[in-house]
Amino acid sequence: MTVTVLAITETDFVPDVSLARIMNERLKQAAAELQDIHLQSMLSIGQRKDDLVVYISYNPKYTIRFRVVNDVPEEVENFVAYTCGNLGYIKWKTNVVNIFKGNE
Repeated sequence: MTVTVLAITETDFVPDVSLARIMNERLKQAAAELQDIHLQSMLSIGQRKDDLVVYISYNPKYTIRFRVVNDVPEEVENFVAYTCGNLGYIKWKTNVVNIFKGNE
C-alpha cells in the first residue's frame, strides 16, 4: 500500500503572517512524520497498487485535524484514526467529502 500524507496549508481562517509561516512548517513536518514513522506499518498491508491518502490541516483553534480522503478498508481507516488520536489530532469534520476544483 502506498501511504501519502498531504499538509493542507490553506485554512478557513487567516492567521498572522509570521504565525502562518511557523504553522505551515510545523504542519509539513507533522505530515512527514505521520507518513514516514507513524503510518509506516501500512506499507505492508494490501497490494502495492492500493493507496492511502490522508489530509492534515489546522482548525480555527490551531489544532491539527486529519481526514482520510480515499476509499480504504474500515480497519485501515480505524488505524489511522487511532494513530492520529494518539498524536492529539482531531477528525476533520466536513459536510463535503472531497472537493476537487478542475479547470474553472
